[in-house]
Amino acid sequence: MPLYSYRCKACDHGFETLVGFSDPAPACPSCGGAEPVRQLSGIAAEGKSGALVQGARKMAAREGHFSNYSRSERPKR
Repeated sequence: MPLYSYRCKACDHGFETLVGFSDPAPACPSCGGAEPVRQLSGIAAEGKSGALVQGARKMAAREGHFSNYSRSERPKR
């Protein structure tokens, strides 16, 4: 099920929820309004996740945790 962003017409409250493709729009969790408008989602820009993963792995290695490494990347014992 995809995650959709909605904005309520009645109270202007924005919210996100999981909705099936054929399911009707959900009611507003703030006011109970039955006609929320589905918003266009922005495309996630290409990030620096590779650098974040490497940083997390280095920190985990310093602390002695190797659970976030694949078996081939773990030090041989």
